[in-house]
Amino acid sequence: MSARRNISANNAAIAPHFALLPPTPRFYSGSVDKSLRNTPALGLPAIAGVLWLLLLVGLLAMSAPLWAAEAGATALGEELAQQVQQLTLEASRRAAGDARVEIAVGQLDPRLRLAPCERVQPYLPAGSKPWGKTRVGLRCVQGPTPWNVFLPVTVKVFARSLVAAGPLSAGTVLAAADLREAEVDLAAAPGAAIAQSAAAVGRTLARPLAAGDALRQTDLKVRQWFAAGETVQLLAVGNGYSVSGEGQAMSPGLEGQAVRVRTESGRIVTGQAVGEHRVELSL
Repeated sequence: MSARRNISANNAAIAPHFALLPPTPRFYSGSVDKSLRNTPALGLPAIAGVLWLLLLVGLLAMSAPLWAAEAGATALGEELAQQVQQLTLEASRRAAGDARVEIAVGQLDPRLRLAPCERVQPYLPAGSKPWGKTRVGLRCVQGPTPWNVFLPVTVKVFARSLVAAGPLSAGTVLAAADLREAEVDLAAAPGAAIAQSAAAVGRTLARPLAAGDALRQTDLKVRQWFAAGETVQLLAVGNGYSVSGEGQAMSPGLEGQAVRVRTESGRIVTGQAVGEHRVELSL
């Protein structure tokens, strides 16, 4: 009786501390498996660990849509990579016409550390040309901290053009047998590829070409159409009309370059050398 009275006294002493706790809900009904009756109950530390794990899983699930440059985040997601590819493809096709276009999307600088972002918008920077090695902008439009970065992209444009039939040295005067037609990447180099033999035969190479190299305007020596002091024909082209006259070249007329000409009235005009003793003015 003494032991029971002591236990009752202890229960009475600690009861107020548990009165503040909400009643524990019961989720089970029916009989309990005998194998579980002797299973020890979880202590408070174990319960706290389980709750913390559930909380962590929930937070990870909530943050799954976020695009951030933490571990591995400089690699684009599949959906964003497709958006970049489609945007670049549509822009490049306007310049490529019927040529076959391939887009290779690069990777962001792994040193970047970007704030989390729920929606990233790709765009073409002003003045950029979707041709060869270029870039596409990525900006965060929905996130706690806005940011803007640039992603490297390579645009390849394939079409039939002229290539060297064999190795050609600088200074070679091109003949028809020196060239053959093949599919080349038009965007692989800055110079425009030459597709017609008439634009190449008789021209002089400015640099050597290996067999299979595409022939480009920049591979050819610039032609001099006239010398300084020579008389040239002036052609002024306007909207629906043209006016011709003569003048004296004040500098050599190099192919595709600007040249100054003194007209018969003494006026100095600037035009472009377009042929033998011919200068074109744009009005």
